[in-house]
Amino acid sequence: MPEPDARSLLPLLHRALRDNPLGVYLHGSAVLGGLRPYSDVDVLVVVRRSLGGDERRALLGELMKVSGRGARPVEFIVVVQDDVRPWRYPPTCDFLYGEWLRAGYESGVVPGREVMPDLAPLLTMVLRGDAPLEGPPPAALLDPVPHEDLRRAIVAGVPELMAEVETDTRNVLLTLARVWVTLATGTIRSKDEAAAWAVGRLPSEHRPVLERARAVYLGQREEGWDDLRSSVRPCAEHLVAAIGGAQPS
Repeated sequence: MPEPDARSLLPLLHRALRDNPLGVYLHGSAVLGGLRPYSDVDVLVVVRRSLGGDERRALLGELMKVSGRGARPVEFIVVVQDDVRPWRYPPTCDFLYGEWLRAGYESGVVPGREVMPDLAPLLTMVLRGDAPLEGPPPAALLDPVPHEDLRRAIVAGVPELMAEVETDTRNVLLTLARVWVTLATGTIRSKDEAAAWAVGRLPSEHRPVLERARAVYLGQREEGWDDLRSSVRPCAEHLVAAIGGAQPS
C-alpha cells in the first residue's frame, strides 16, 4: 500500500477551501506510534466558517481522487472553530470523509454538518498529539475536552460497535480495547498498544480473539475468523462489561 505524505493533502485542501482553514492536524495512528498496515491517514482541519456547497463538493472530489483504491485511505474531518470553542457537548462536525462512506459519495451524497460525539476523543487525540501539518499548535485553536464528556462520548459508541462485531470484527475488538484502556487509565493509546494492555487483563479464554485482532492489524497474519468465530462475541461482551466497570486509575 503506498505510503502518503500527509503534507501532500495541503494543496488539495487549499484548492477546495482557499483561505478558510485555520489549522490542519494529524491524529490517530500517525501520532500514536506510527501507521500500521490497516491504518487510515487521519486529518483534522479547523476552519473559520462552515463550508459552502461548492466547497463541500470540491473537497469531496479532491479526496476521492487520492484516498483508497490502492492508496492508503484518508479520514478527513472539518470542524468550525466556533462550534468547538468554547467547548460544548455534543460537538458538531462540519464535514466528514471516510472510505467506508464511498458508496454514498459515488451515488451523489455530499457530506454535511452533523452532531458527532466521537469528536470528543478525536479532539483529545489532536491536542495530545500536537502534530500540526499547517497552522499553530492545536491548543491555540481548540479547548480541552472535559473527562466526563470524553467518557460519555466513547461509551455512547459502544452499542453501534457491538452491532458490527460480526462484520467488522478486527476493528470492533480493537476499538473496544481502546475504549477500555482510555477509561481505565485516562490515556488514549494506539489500537495495538490498547490491545496488548487489554490482553493481559482478559480471562484466558478471551485472549486468543484479541491477540488475533492485534496480529492482523499489525500485518503479522492474514484476516480470518472462521476458527474463532464462536468466541468473538463472548470476547466483545467481556470487553463491554470491562468498559462499564472501568474507573480511571
